[in-house]
Amino acid sequence: MEESRLCQWTVIRSVLAIIQWWGFNVTVIIMNKWIFQKLDFKYPLTVSCVHFISSSIGAYVVIKVLKLKPLIVVDPEDRWRRIFPMSFVFCINIVLGNVSLRYIPVSFMQTIKSFTPATTVILQWLVWKKNFDWRIWASLIPIVGGILLTSITELSFNMFGFCAALFGCIATSTKTILAESLLHGYKFDSINTVYYMAPFATMILAVPALLLEGSGVIEWLHTTPTLFSSLVIIFGSGVLAFCLNFSIFYVIHSTTAVTFNVAGNLKVAVAVTCSWLIFRNPISMMNAVGCSITLVGCTFYGYVRHLISTHQAPGTPRTPRTPRTPRSKMELLPLVGDREKLDDKV
Repeated sequence: MEESRLCQWTVIRSVLAIIQWWGFNVTVIIMNKWIFQKLDFKYPLTVSCVHFISSSIGAYVVIKVLKLKPLIVVDPEDRWRRIFPMSFVFCINIVLGNVSLRYIPVSFMQTIKSFTPATTVILQWLVWKKNFDWRIWASLIPIVGGILLTSITELSFNMFGFCAALFGCIATSTKTILAESLLHGYKFDSINTVYYMAPFATMILAVPALLLEGSGVIEWLHTTPTLFSSLVIIFGSGVLAFCLNFSIFYVIHSTTAVTFNVAGNLKVAVAVTCSWLIFRNPISMMNAVGCSITLVGCTFYGYVRHLISTHQAPGTPRTPRTPRTPRSKMELLPLVGDREKLDDKV
């Protein structure tokens, strides 16, 4: 009886963890798109800075004040030699995600972000000369095919937004790959990742944001008719961006790797549906088919990778993890816009 109740509570806890993760992730994405489109605040660098600052403060409060998470101590030398380069790539990843949201619909942006598994495998094969099981390559076919179909049939296609989202995938993959070598010996969770990287990211992005968007932000402050409510939404998105990272930490520890992979792909479908209901961006039938093929492909890729990793002989090199299965030190969570895949985002 007790085992049955424990099993039921485990299932309930996993479902609640996934639901709250979906809620934070979809809300952050929708709020960011609302800021760019409805509030006419067309400054993605500034929005990213707000997210970084909010996340820096939130991580400090959680670790230092509330002590909800123990601090992973990093040597001062390693902060500049290891953490800073990771923060630079992390910053580029978040900025490109927000830039893409500025120019293309949420549905298209989220579909392109699903290309991350393919860019991760291709980068490791080309640059790091790593070999992969043929089943990994086969599982990438529907992902690539779905992305191509979605891009060709996208009714609101914008080349600049498309390139920003695509290079964002490359940045996410680079960050994940570099984490294996740069963060060797440190087992970061999402909160400690934010604690160390968000301040560096703020420092990196502050000057470019001020130089490129400062005058435009000042003009917007003087011309927007609903200043107070608009600022509440902008800073609220920053607070929710940090809450998203905290929710990611909770869902990782409440679900299995396979469940997390499937939930991550379903989350994209939820985000696409919610964004369409709110913004009513035109989606053709073939575009929806392409998005569906991509998501099915991502799920199949996660299943194949899990299958291979569980059947490998001891001592055999494991297939490198990507952001969809963040259960090791390689996991570095994005602060925004997810798919996660932890990617998910400030």
